[in-house]
Amino acid sequence: MKPGKETAYEELLDRREEVDQSEGLRDFLDNVSAHSAEGPENDSAERVGERVKMIRKEKGLSLDDLASRTGYPVDLLREIEDEMVSPPLGVLVKLSKALDMKMGHLLTGGPVLPFCVVRKEDRQPLSRFASKDGKRYGYSYESLAPGKKDRHMEPFLVTLEPADEEKEVPSTHDGQEFIFVLDGEMHVTLGEEEFVLHPGESIYYDSTVPHLVKSRGDQVTRILAVLYTESD
Repeated sequence: MKPGKETAYEELLDRREEVDQSEGLRDFLDNVSAHSAEGPENDSAERVGERVKMIRKEKGLSLDDLASRTGYPVDLLREIEDEMVSPPLGVLVKLSKALDMKMGHLLTGGPVLPFCVVRKEDRQPLSRFASKDGKRYGYSYESLAPGKKDRHMEPFLVTLEPADEEKEVPSTHDGQEFIFVLDGEMHVTLGEEEFVLHPGESIYYDSTVPHLVKSRGDQVTRILAVLYTESD
C-alpha cells in the first residue's frame, strides 16, 4: 500500500461510520413519527374538540360552566368543540383540569391503570388538522401515557408544522414543561426571551411563564414534550 493510502482508508471507514449513525438516527426519527405522518384523510386521528364536547356533556356542564372554570370565552370553547380551532397543549391542560380529568385520558380515553405501556403501533395521533375544512394549525400530538393512574407527568410526541394562519399567542398554566427536539428546528418564546433549538437540544421551564412553541421556517419539527402538573 502506497504512503497515504492507509490514512485515506481510515478516513473512509470513519465516514462510513458517520453515515451509518446518521441513517440510524433517521430510522429512529421515522419510527417516532410513523403514526403522525398522514394528512387530513387519516380517519384514525381522534378529534380533540369533539371529545371535549362529549365529556363536557357527560359531566352535565354547559359552555358557560366550562368558560368560568377555564377563563376562556364561550366563543373560543365553541370553536374548539366544533373543530374550528385546535387547542395547543397549554389550553388542553386547563381544559382537562376544568373537566376533572388527566389530560392524556381526556384525549384518548381507555382504562386507568397503575402502569402504562404504549406500543409503537398503538400510539394514537390526535387531530393533525385544525378544522373540518382541513386547515393546518401547527400541532399534532400523541399521548405516551394516557392510562397511567395518579400521574404527575404528561409525555407527548409532538409534530409542529408551519401554520396556515398566524393566530398563536403565548399561553400560561400551572406546572412545568421539558422539551427535547428530535428533528427540525423549534422556535421558543419564553417571556421576553426567544430561542431556536436544533435536534439534540432541550429546554425546561415553568409553565407559568408565558410561552409559545412552534416550528421555525417552513420545515416540520418533531419534539418530545413532557408536561408536569401538580396534583390538586
